[in-house]
Amino acid sequence: MKRLLSLLVSLGILAVIYWRIDFTRMGPVFRDCDPLWLGLSLSLVVPLTLMTAWRLDQLMPGGARLGVGESNRLILVASVLNLVLPSKMGDLAKAWFIKERGHASASLAFALVVFEKTCDMLSLLLWCAFGLLLYPQKDVLFWIMTACVTGGLVAGLALLGSPALAEVAFRTGARLAPAKSRAKLEQLRLAWREMHDFFWHDRSRLARVSATSVFIWFLHLLQIWMFILALRAHTPFLANLALAPLAILAGLLPLTLAGIGTRDAALILFYRPYLDAPTAAALGILCTMRYVLPAVGGMPFVAQYLPGLKLARKSMSGNNDEK
Repeated sequence: MKRLLSLLVSLGILAVIYWRIDFTRMGPVFRDCDPLWLGLSLSLVVPLTLMTAWRLDQLMPGGARLGVGESNRLILVASVLNLVLPSKMGDLAKAWFIKERGHASASLAFALVVFEKTCDMLSLLLWCAFGLLLYPQKDVLFWIMTACVTGGLVAGLALLGSPALAEVAFRTGARLAPAKSRAKLEQLRLAWREMHDFFWHDRSRLARVSATSVFIWFLHLLQIWMFILALRAHTPFLANLALAPLAILAGLLPLTLAGIGTRDAALILFYRPYLDAPTAAALGILCTMRYVLPAVGGMPFVAQYLPGLKLARKSMSGNNDEK
C-alpha cells in the first residue's frame, strides 16, 4: 500500500510538472540533443556500477572477499529492488544476501551496508557543500541550504569519528522516536558500533573506501553535467556541483517512487537560472535513467537471489510480529 501511494504521488507530481510546462515542448529538446554526449553520459553507468561493486568488495573482511563478479551482481540486484521495494530495502536485502552466502555474519553484513550508505551520503554532502560555498547566486534560501548541508556533513563526520558521540545521538534519538521505531534504531546503533570497530581498526581500508566514495560521487555529478551538455544547454560545472546534489537529496525524501517527481521538481527549481523548464524536465528524465539502467542490467540476476529475498522478507515480518 505504501509503495502504491508513493507511485501515485510520483505520477501526480509529474502530471503537474508536464501540464505546467506543456509536455509537447520536451519533444524538440530530446530531438535536438547531441547524440555523442548523450551516449557518453549514459555509458558512465557502466564504470560507476563497476566502481561501486569494487568498493563493496573492498569493504569485506580480508578472508571473505566477494569477488568483483559477485559484488557487481549484488549491486545490480539491489538497484532492481530499490525500484520496487520501499525505503531502499534493496540495500538491506544486499546485507541479507551477503550473510546468507556465508561471506559475513548478519551483524557485520548490516554494518557493511550501513558504512557503504554512510560513505555515499557524506560524499554527496561534501560535494554539495563545496559547490554551495562557491555558488555565486546565493539568496537567503541558498544560505540556509548551505548551512544545513555543511552542518549535516560536519555532524556525519563527527558521528563517524566518535563512538561516544554516536552513542549519545542514538540513545537520544531512541528516547524521542515513536515506540515502533525504537527497535530499528537499536539495530542501527549496534550496527554503527560494529562498523566503527571494524573500519577504524584498518585505517588504510577506511581511507581507500572513503576516497573511492568521493570519486564515485564526483563521477555521478559529472554525469549529470554531461546530460546538460547532451541537451545542448549550459550550466557552469561548479554550479552543477551545488545544484545536482540538492536535487538528489530532494529525491531521497520518502514521498515518491525512487525519487521520481520530487527530484524532477527540484531540478526545475534549482536550475532555473541556467535551464528553461522543458530542458530541466528532460534532465529529470535522464537523471531517472541513472537508476533505471542498472536495474535493467540487474533483472537477469534477480532469479538467483529471489529465494533469499523471500526468506529475508519472511524473517523481517516475523521479527515485526514478535515486536
